[in-house]
Amino acid sequence: MAVISKKIPAPDRVEIRTALLSVSDKAGIVELARALSEKGVRLLSTGGTHKALKDAGLAVTDVSEVTGFPEIMDGRVKTLHPAVHGGLLAIRDDQEHRHAMEVHGIGAIDLAVINLYPFEEVRARGGDYPTTVENIDIGGPAMIRASAKNHAYVTIVTDPSDYPALIEEIAGGATSYAFRQRMAAKAFARTAAYDAAISNWFAEALDIAMPRHRVLGGVLKEEMRYGENPHQKAGFYVTGENRPGVATATLLQGKQLSYNNINDTDAAFELVAEFLPENGPACAIIKHANPCGVAVGKTLKDAYVRALACDPVSAFGGIIALNSTLDGETAEEIVKLFTEVIIAPDADETARAVIAAKPNLRLLVTGGLPDPRVPGLSAKTVSGGLLVQTRDNGMVEDLELKVVTKRAPTAEELEDMKFAFKVAKHVKSNAVVYAKGGRTAGIGAGQMSRVDSARIAGLKAEEAAKAMGLAEPLTRGSAVASEAFLPFADGLLSAIAAGATAVIQPGGSMRDAEVIAAADEAGVAMVFTGMRHFRH
Repeated sequence: MAVISKKIPAPDRVEIRTALLSVSDKAGIVELARALSEKGVRLLSTGGTHKALKDAGLAVTDVSEVTGFPEIMDGRVKTLHPAVHGGLLAIRDDQEHRHAMEVHGIGAIDLAVINLYPFEEVRARGGDYPTTVENIDIGGPAMIRASAKNHAYVTIVTDPSDYPALIEEIAGGATSYAFRQRMAAKAFARTAAYDAAISNWFAEALDIAMPRHRVLGGVLKEEMRYGENPHQKAGFYVTGENRPGVATATLLQGKQLSYNNINDTDAAFELVAEFLPENGPACAIIKHANPCGVAVGKTLKDAYVRALACDPVSAFGGIIALNSTLDGETAEEIVKLFTEVIIAPDADETARAVIAAKPNLRLLVTGGLPDPRVPGLSAKTVSGGLLVQTRDNGMVEDLELKVVTKRAPTAEELEDMKFAFKVAKHVKSNAVVYAKGGRTAGIGAGQMSRVDSARIAGLKAEEAAKAMGLAEPLTRGSAVASEAFLPFADGLLSAIAAGATAVIQPGGSMRDAEVIAAADEAGVAMVFTGMRHFRH
C-alpha cells in the first residue's frame, strides 16, 4: 500500500478567518459565536444552529450559500459538498491544493465546531427503530474526521466543554498546533465512540450476539487518582447505558471514588438489586468485590444488622448497598462502623444529615434499582484481546428446580436455598454460600478448591456466632448454595459437617449420582438448578 506524504511542516499558529458551526447540542454556541464574531471571524452555519445564531443577532452565512446547493432530504444532505470538505481538507501550503481551491472557488475553513445528532441519548431512551436510525449523523462525522485529519491547518472542536479553552486560544486571533492536535485526538475518539454505539445498537436490534467487529466506546467521566494500585493510571468511562448504578449515580457527599470503590460499589448494587423492594428491605455488604454479608429484614436497619452479623470483621471498610431509601435510623447504625461507600436508590433528609457528619463517607443515590433480568454486555481485556459476553441475567425464580434426593426441601429450606443461590451468583468462584432465615450465615469465595470454600464459609460462621454470643453458628440447619456443580461428594460432606440440611447447585457433574447418594445417606435435601454462575 502506498504511503502518501506531502512533507509540509505544520505551522504553529493558524489564524481563524472562517468558522463553520454545526451543532446538535446548542449549549454555549451563541457565546462562542459572539466571541468569534468579535474577532472578525466569518461565521458559516447550518439548519438549527444557523437559526439560533441569527436569532441572537449575529451575522452568519448559511452553508447553502457557500455550496450553491439547498439543504435537501429533511436535512440529510447539506454539508456533503466539495465546497465544505475542500475548505476543511485543503493543505494550505500545497500549490496543487491552492490551485484547486482557486479554480473551483473553494474558501478555506479554519475552524469547525461540530457535535453530533444525539444517537446515544435516543438509544438510551428506548427510541423505536426508525427514530433511532434517523438520529445517526452522517455529515457531522464526515466533517469532524476531515477537520481532524487536517489539524495542521484546521481546528476541530466537538465538545462544548472545550469552548472556553478555544476562546482563550483565539484571544490572539490564532490557535496553536498543540491545541489543534489535542482537539483532533479528541475528535477521532468521539467519532469512534459514536460509531461503536451505532454498531452495538444494530447488533442488539438484529439479535447478533457476537458481531464480526466489536467496539466498546465510552466517555471519560473522571480521571482517577490511580488504579487498583498507586503506580497504575486509571479513568472512569461511561457508556451511556441507561441502567441505575454507580455510573449514573449522584454523589451526594464524600471524596472522589477510587478505582476499587467503583468496582466494589457496582458489585454491591448489582447484588442487592436481586432482592426486589416489594419483597422487603435488603442490604448487601461488599469487600474486594465479594459479599461478606447479605440479608433481608423487617426494616432497612434490621437488614443491615443481619447482613453485618455474617462477617463483621470483613465488613470494616466495606461497601454497603441498599435496595430502598436510606433512612435516618439505618444511617445512624451504619456510621458506627468505618464504611467507604453507601449506595441506595435514595436517602431521606434525616439520613443525609447523619451521613454529613462523616465527610469522607461517600453517599451515592441512583434513583432506582437495575433490573437483573435486562440483557447487556460485560467485557474484560486479556493480552492482545477483549473478552465480551452477555450479562449474567439468570434468575433463580425463573428456573425449574429439580429435587434429586429422596427428601424434598421444606418450604423454609427452599426459600433459604433460593436466597443462597442469588448471593452465590455474585461471589467469586469457587463459591459456597450458607443461608438461613433470609440472611447469609457464611460465605466462602474465590478458592481453588470448592471444599476449601465450604470450610472457609463454615469457619466464618463460627467466628460470627462467637461475636454474636450464639450457642452455635447459623450454618446449623441452613441451606447451602454452590454456584457450579459439586464435582465430588467431599464438598457436600464439608457443608453437611458445617450443619447444612439442604443444598442447591446446578448439577451436571459426571459424579452427580455419587453426590446425590451422599446427600441421601445424610438425609439432606438437594435440588438442581441447571444453571451455573461462574464469576471470575
